[in-house]
Amino acid sequence: MQTSFCDSALRDRYIFKLFRFHILKLYMPRPWLNRCKMLELKTLALFCLLLLGDLGQAAAQRSSGGRNVLRRNYTGKKPVVIQHRSQDAVNYYDHEHGAKIIKSSHFELDYTLGRKITFFCMAQGNPRPTITWFKDGAELYQHRFFQVHESHIETDIIKSKMEIDPTTQMDAGYYECQADNIYAIDRRGFRTDYVMVNF
Repeated sequence: MQTSFCDSALRDRYIFKLFRFHILKLYMPRPWLNRCKMLELKTLALFCLLLLGDLGQAAAQRSSGGRNVLRRNYTGKKPVVIQHRSQDAVNYYDHEHGAKIIKSSHFELDYTLGRKITFFCMAQGNPRPTITWFKDGAELYQHRFFQVHESHIETDIIKSKMEIDPTTQMDAGYYECQADNIYAIDRRGFRTDYVMVNF
């Protein structure tokens, strides 16, 4: 007679009994088994059951979830796969000459007061994109110690380096570089915070 596994409690109890039987049979003789070892076995069995249940649930979500929508990875090397509603939307959003950031600084920086903050972005597109820097959502152009160095590496690649030297407490925040041309806009964000150094 086969056991029905509809009831999860019955299934868990059955797996625990099988697990306990095989552990006891293979590794530990019955007379020397004390309560501590039995408690360890129960804990191990429960952990295995929870792990198997979570893996099964994750596999089920992966197989049935979503609309097969993938976003551009942060290196910009893989193509964007997004299901659009019309061919015009596909031509606009997935344009091969759209601006995309191909290299950028690390996303987090802790700086020492009085030292320099430096971030860079390298973007590619045809026509060559322009790079604009933002701090906390506002465009950066009135900062007292703010400098931008731009270089045109190829006809379709631009590199922009932003520097603030010297830094103050007010320079902590969220910085963004935005590359845009007539086809697309791409952004990268960098979070900064200052550290106090005691001498």
